[in-house]
Amino acid sequence: MDTISKQNLGVSAYHWLKNDIIRGVFQPGEKLRMSGLKERYGLGIGPLREALSQLVAEHLVVAISQRGYRVAPMSLSELADLYDARAQLEGLLLELAIQRGGDDWEAEILAKAHTLAKVTEVNSPEEQLEVWDARHKAFHTAIVAGCDSPHLLKVRESLFDQVERYRHLWLRETVFSGEALTRKRDEHEALVEVILSRDVPRAARMMREHLMTPVPIITEAMQRQGLA
Repeated sequence: MDTISKQNLGVSAYHWLKNDIIRGVFQPGEKLRMSGLKERYGLGIGPLREALSQLVAEHLVVAISQRGYRVAPMSLSELADLYDARAQLEGLLLELAIQRGGDDWEAEILAKAHTLAKVTEVNSPEEQLEVWDARHKAFHTAIVAGCDSPHLLKVRESLFDQVERYRHLWLRETVFSGEALTRKRDEHEALVEVILSRDVPRAARMMREHLMTPVPIITEAMQRQGLA
């Protein structure tokens, strides 16, 4: 098999396994047996080891010395720390974006907010979750894109990877609730308004508060599911 094909297999293994961990197919602390992974994904040991190594680097998988791999544990303390770190960083990125962003930046925020508010015509609840999540990410990415700092955005991406398992719990509690979605839509509209007014202190404060709202919802979901 050529090098490109091997790389593609490794990338596929990474995405499939990561997706299954985020969605709880593999539970926190569960041992990831190579035989089971080979059967589930139809891949050899090489691509799977490559995927597992990358997920160890992202703190989603833990390597056990001479004994394979386990899904990384979840905890309320990690939840609080990750969300606080994300909120603080997002506030900083928004401050920079307001200072550095131009008309194109504002237009992109408005466009992404519009498409996010229109997530209604979908075929199933799971599709609604996928579509809303993708558009929600695009909306928040458009906001911070104006910061014009690739290195800070890379740190943001890393935090996002680590928080995904917790976010998925929040998504399932939010996207399937009309009342919760309406509340989020109102928060987004208020956020856009203050961002476009270029009120840096207020916008940064609102962003931090907005990003912390999932924590109590996730905490309750974790306790209900025996994850905390």
